[in-house]
Amino acid sequence: MTDYQYTQDLPFSTPPRRVVSLVPSVTESLFELGMGGRLVGRTRSCVHPAGQVERVPAVGGTKTPDIGAICALQPDLIIANQEENRREDVEALTAAGLTVWVTFPQSVRQAFNLLWTIMYAFEQPEHSESVRQIERLADVLELLERDKPCRVFVPVWNAPLMTFNAGTFAHDLLRVCGGQNIFGDRDQRYPQVTLGEVEAGQPDVILLPSEPYAFTEAHIAMFDALDTPASRERGVRLVDGSLLTWHGTRIARALLTLPAMLCPSADVG
Repeated sequence: MTDYQYTQDLPFSTPPRRVVSLVPSVTESLFELGMGGRLVGRTRSCVHPAGQVERVPAVGGTKTPDIGAICALQPDLIIANQEENRREDVEALTAAGLTVWVTFPQSVRQAFNLLWTIMYAFEQPEHSESVRQIERLADVLELLERDKPCRVFVPVWNAPLMTFNAGTFAHDLLRVCGGQNIFGDRDQRYPQVTLGEVEAGQPDVILLPSEPYAFTEAHIAMFDALDTPASRERGVRLVDGSLLTWHGTRIARALLTLPAMLCPSADVG
């Protein structure tokens, strides 16, 4: 995980027609907002929407973009993310004379703002009602009355065991869905923690995501061995990691899936 301070305002004034996306969630969002036809390049990690994204040439990985291949595509705009992409790659693309927009939503609301910005900066707002519907769903979830938040632990890495703090999109998404991140008060965005600290946090639910680290059934026993409400109540569960960390239109799927994993009685309609 790359953690550097690098932000910038919209670096373009006319709607881009040839776009390279180095951010999987943005790639998916462009397709779902009717702008997939503008994509001329993507990363290997940009795998959604399946059946459509494959037509867009892959230009390396999020951390290993092929600078030469990207330059050859002559894009009007490259969309990157402060955390998912490396600063040196962004600077290399900029030095090559290309326009790079570095994004960094750290909350659900900031993610919605990014979608609105994309639609209007690209002058293609016809899917605005879809975004409004996702926003309304988030509003409903935040207003739900709950006896108490569900205490949640979500590791993002193993050996060393790592999680995230309150300054992250994943933390805010859990909050909206009725969860309380047991390590939200840590100073580092991605702190290392121990199994003992997880046990002391007494999580009601432990969600083991498929990415960025691919937790599997084999890891469940490690957390079931802890003395926590999650282990006693069969609350250690695997989850599609993209639901937790992909900002963009995938938020809709997250809002329809995560509340039931955290609060079985939650009714989001």
